[in-house]
Amino acid sequence: MSSEFDYIIVGAGSAGCALANRLSDDGRYSVALVEAGSMDRNLWIHIPVGYFRTMGNSKTDWCYKTEADAGIAGRSISWPRGRVLGGSSSINGLLYVRGQRQDYDHWAQLGCNGWSWEQVGPLFKRSETWNGDHVDDDRGTDGPLSVQKSRLTRPVVDKWLDAAVNAGYKRNPDYNGREQEGVGYFQLTMKKGRRCSSAAAYLRPIRTRKNLHIITDTQTEKVIVERGEAVGIRVKHHGLMEDFFSRKEVILSAGAIGSPQILMLSGIGDPDELMKHGIETKIKIKAVGKNLQDHLQARPVYKTNLSTINVEANNIFKQGIMAMQYALSQRGPMTMAASLGTAFLKTDPRLETPDIQFHIQPWSADKPADGPHRFSAFTASVLQLRPESTGHLSLKSANMDDHPLIYPNYLATNNDCQTIVKGIQIARTIAQSQPIKDHITEEYAPGAGVAFDDHEATLAWARETAVTIYHPTGTCKMGIDDFSVVDPKLKVRGINRLRVADASIMPTIVSGNTNAPCIMIGERAAELILEDAKL
Repeated sequence: MSSEFDYIIVGAGSAGCALANRLSDDGRYSVALVEAGSMDRNLWIHIPVGYFRTMGNSKTDWCYKTEADAGIAGRSISWPRGRVLGGSSSINGLLYVRGQRQDYDHWAQLGCNGWSWEQVGPLFKRSETWNGDHVDDDRGTDGPLSVQKSRLTRPVVDKWLDAAVNAGYKRNPDYNGREQEGVGYFQLTMKKGRRCSSAAAYLRPIRTRKNLHIITDTQTEKVIVERGEAVGIRVKHHGLMEDFFSRKEVILSAGAIGSPQILMLSGIGDPDELMKHGIETKIKIKAVGKNLQDHLQARPVYKTNLSTINVEANNIFKQGIMAMQYALSQRGPMTMAASLGTAFLKTDPRLETPDIQFHIQPWSADKPADGPHRFSAFTASVLQLRPESTGHLSLKSANMDDHPLIYPNYLATNNDCQTIVKGIQIARTIAQSQPIKDHITEEYAPGAGVAFDDHEATLAWARETAVTIYHPTGTCKMGIDDFSVVDPKLKVRGINRLRVADASIMPTIVSGNTNAPCIMIGERAAELILEDAKL
């Protein structure tokens, strides 16, 4: 295989797979897609419920951990990120959420021309095949990514959704349509009962393209910078170093943790940070690794007299039935996404758009990796959609094998604290509404010891128990100010032939799950790169 290509993409995740597909489409350009993880051959990647097996597995997950964070009572928590073909789209919960139109219009208002909803909305449509019965002009019908309604329903989720409506919230059959607000079932990246990762959607149909080179088990150590431009990358494959060179561009799509780490190891970042680790500064950009944002979820849990996955998963006989049902029809609990029901709601009716999101799960656990509780229960997870708190990443060393230091800085502003408390209170209000009220036997968490109107106790419970919902963003911020890493064309400031295209470029976190927006970013990056190639 040649070590020289027109385009080199680092990271085969949600954005990278889409980008590789589009750049190699007409055959004019040779494209190398370089992934640190392995091929996506693990069976549990393709079975929807397999995230229980792939998260926390070092063969498929980077297994990052944050530093101790005062905002969550001094705890360090796990941050799963996909290390496999498909990236995090191969181990995530399959939930498809575009976010609010206003998210992207806000990006444009910040100076990111070309990123308003009018311009990115068609890319969401282009990327998907929506298999739902509710279709409007914004939904795609012939894209590579299969999006469908859940194949699984559960009475406990149905009753929670009905209770939310009875509590005054409206039902919404398509939160990815013209309006996000309301309650309903999640839409999933699934096809015929199997996960539709970005690798399955964008790579599997085109793997025979002669101009596309998918290179796995190859970790990028740094970008090679010569005379103010990126000329290639240095990689490690089975312990051996090798250089790949690009005739046109290098694009980092290694995610909100990987991309800033690679930039800093390449000498692109804050000189004071780089100097600590003996790294020569090639390009001074103090913003690399800053502006880190994430969605923090509080997890109220309710014991119920209805059957939930807890009961089924803890019964060997029922496990066998579930496996047989999936093997024969690709249906049943093994097609379960990380959550079934959702709600995009406002903590204050004066708000223009929802500011909290629920993930309703017909199961519960103290830690998902430990398995479900032995009793029947459901979880009404709630998060703040647009947190104000921002954190940062720092290098631990000049060695790529050493994970960066992650400082999320959760719940650092008064508004963030107020919003998470109001979200928990809304969860408790819905739990006291019919018909779910009659099926709740006990509030397991926060529990009777935390009074509904005790703001401080509720906040303390959130700090002590809340965890990430796996949406790190913003660490290579796009913009036009000095606190930006890339410009609106995703070009890294101060250097030629280098772009970033992944969740790290988000100026502000989107109002929802991040997989769909990352795929859109890959689509947009391809447009921008091919436009420049014509010049």
